[in-house]
Amino acid sequence: MNEARRQIGAVFTQQPTDLVVVAGQPVTLPCSIPGYHGMVLWLRDGMALGVNRDLSGYPRYDIVGDHSKGEYHLLIQRTEMQDDAFFECQAIQAAIRTRPARLTVLVPPDDPVIVGAPVVSLRAGDPLNLTCHADNAKPAASIIWIRNGQVLNGAMFSKTLLRDERRESTVSSLYLSASNIETGQQITCRASNKALPNGKDAIVTIDIQHLPLVNLSVEPQPILEGNLVKFHCSAKANPPVIHYRWAKGGSVIRQVSGDTYEVIVDHSFFTEPVSCEVTNALGSTNISRNVDVYYGPRMAAEPQSLQVDQGSDAIFNCAWTGNPSLTIVWMKRGSGVVLSNDNILTLKAVRQDDAGKYVCRAVVPRVGAGEKEVSLTVNGPPTISSTQTQQALYGEKGQIKCFIRSTPPPDRIAWSWKETVLESGTSGRYTVETVSTEEGVISTLTMSNIVPADFQTIYNCTAWNSFGSDTEIITLKEQESLRLAVIIGVAVGAFLALIVLMGTLGAFCCARFQRNLKGVVSAKNDIRVEIVHKDHNAARETEEHTAIKQIMVRKHCCMCLPPTACTPHCTQTLLHVFTPCE
Repeated sequence: MNEARRQIGAVFTQQPTDLVVVAGQPVTLPCSIPGYHGMVLWLRDGMALGVNRDLSGYPRYDIVGDHSKGEYHLLIQRTEMQDDAFFECQAIQAAIRTRPARLTVLVPPDDPVIVGAPVVSLRAGDPLNLTCHADNAKPAASIIWIRNGQVLNGAMFSKTLLRDERRESTVSSLYLSASNIETGQQITCRASNKALPNGKDAIVTIDIQHLPLVNLSVEPQPILEGNLVKFHCSAKANPPVIHYRWAKGGSVIRQVSGDTYEVIVDHSFFTEPVSCEVTNALGSTNISRNVDVYYGPRMAAEPQSLQVDQGSDAIFNCAWTGNPSLTIVWMKRGSGVVLSNDNILTLKAVRQDDAGKYVCRAVVPRVGAGEKEVSLTVNGPPTISSTQTQQALYGEKGQIKCFIRSTPPPDRIAWSWKETVLESGTSGRYTVETVSTEEGVISTLTMSNIVPADFQTIYNCTAWNSFGSDTEIITLKEQESLRLAVIIGVAVGAFLALIVLMGTLGAFCCARFQRNLKGVVSAKNDIRVEIVHKDHNAARETEEHTAIKQIMVRKHCCMCLPPTACTPHCTQTLLHVFTPCE
């Protein structure tokens, strides 16, 4: 009873795990259940192989390990495809079994075979088709083609599952054009899989007469436009080369017949390739090259000026070519802000202040630059920009100006004040004139004779077009410098009159001073009243005041007694007004 309980409590300390093995190699699957003395059974894909250590039906199978320690390891010698299965170990009395372990048997491919090997002969100009197969592999073999140590791409593959539904055969076909093969070349077919990582090779040698194999070199490159370039056309041919022909952009260059062509290049060599055609008895081979010519920007698509409605998108397209790669910059004229570095400049929901000149500039570093200017006109309501307070002289003709920017041009411009509306022509003292300029429209309201009421009136300038309108309120301010000039003029006139009177009383003093006085009076009688800015009023007033004081000094000085004793130094300064005569 106790023994039975021990059997029931037995556990596996070692169990088989998934393994991968190459066919022909041995493998051991572990199974240990210490303290268990009952029957142990190995199963392959659910079928018993034998009890305990008796596997007489499977000569490649053995049970190994220390029986006293409960070791029942399964040894498979020289694994075969039939061993590719699930294995598990069971302890019958303990009623336990190990987890199923998958034994994967890999089979290397047979030696690859190239159809037609070891030598494949071709007619001149024919392409090469090679076929290589590698059979009986698990998993299916991978085939690569190698020439001169380089793997050749472009091969086609197919796989076929064999009758045992485990192994596969692989077939690979390689196509090489006639211009891509040479006599004496060796091409290798290498087959490999997980069982044979390094693979097995089959080699074929190509025997062919071929069209010329051509290499076209260009020196120097890159090169700046306007400099000399040399093309050299080197060819390998069997049979030998008999003729060279050169062309540019498809047009034959008749003056050149050898393997070298020298020419001064321009930008067209960057887009129009130079070709060299080499001919032998079997035919011709043509090869072409573009020249890496550095040249400045050349316009490919010229941008067009646009006129769009306000709120719409404006899209400019500007394309340049140049080499090396050029940089495109869109900017608004007068602004340093970069708007775009692409060919296309998109201005979303344009406003009227977006109108103006835009420049598409292309720069090829260290080579050159170019630019193209376009205009953006934005259709929208008029905008009025005028000084809100303008000046006029009392009693003189006055003007108020209204500057209007409008696209399309304004349909109507009107001035209104009090109860009056005037769009053009003359009404009483008022005249409206409109002048168009490159920048916009200037509407001028002219008043023939400024009266005080004009300075209390509010003037309204309004412009309309099909998109809307704008209005500016303008007031008129009296130019105060006029009154100040009049006051100064009156004061000067009064002083001059006084001087004349004083000159008459002192005429008997001395003739020379009377002549000086006449010159002064004459000068003062020629004084003109000028309208100046308020900032100059103080200076003008001081100058006039000083002149008047000097004339007064001279007059007083000449009233000395006795008259014949009057001297010139008496007239120099105000301090000498009361200096006694000598």
